[in-house]
Amino acid sequence: FLLIHTPHEKINMHSIQLAHVFPRLVNILILAGLILLCSGFNTAMSTEEPVPVDGIEGPDMEYGEEINELCAGCHGEFGQGSGDGEYPRLAGMDRQYLARQLQYFKDRSRLNIPMLPYATERELPEKDVQAVSAFLSSIQLPTKLAPVDESNFDGYARLLASKRVLNIARYPGDEEQGRRLYSRECASCHGNDGMGKPAKLAPRLVGQHSIYIKRQMEQIASGKRLHDVPDDAEVFSQYSDAEIDNLLAWLSVQDD
Repeated sequence: FLLIHTPHEKINMHSIQLAHVFPRLVNILILAGLILLCSGFNTAMSTEEPVPVDGIEGPDMEYGEEINELCAGCHGEFGQGSGDGEYPRLAGMDRQYLARQLQYFKDRSRLNIPMLPYATERELPEKDVQAVSAFLSSIQLPTKLAPVDESNFDGYARLLASKRVLNIARYPGDEEQGRRLYSRECASCHGNDGMGKPAKLAPRLVGQHSIYIKRQMEQIASGKRLHDVPDDAEVFSQYSDAEIDNLLAWLSVQDD
């Protein structure tokens, strides 16, 4: 066929003849081509990976769960800690608070013998710190089992659910006196309800094991653990054993 050259295209003479004979057919074909082109473009756009906000990726929760398998040896499968107060509850604690404590263990500003082999840059780089902190923070532990559904009872499922329940046993002491002490000395940082204040990196105290809290207060009073400022050691050392027991008594019943 004879080809007519223009600056931008080569037009087949046979196509020109068809255009005269079947103008509507050509228009339909052009329209169909445009629709297919746009459809392909939209499909390509929809398969693109989402861009993280501000270009910052969030912590890898699956990776955090994997790291927690090592933590579970002491802190429990669900981060529930131990009732004897040897190991604290980590589940549901503020993510940034957990990350900061891990950093303290790494730089040795907070000393803990069991943590020494793990709290190193090699064993626990910043990515790992953020991942496991986010995972533990996401775990919610109920304080009691749901009512039994007798029409659809599954004994094994209820056994598994019971392992996630954490309810702090009542600690002996005067709850009312403990409430007053808490309101005066603790609420401004740890919240009126004892659930902590993330903005201040102050952890929740409600739901934490009583013996663990008592031991931490003793360490702060002796200067072995930093609270907010070094002067806090003197403040904590002024609390009597009875006052601490009263405080723990009030905290222990707040998750009932």
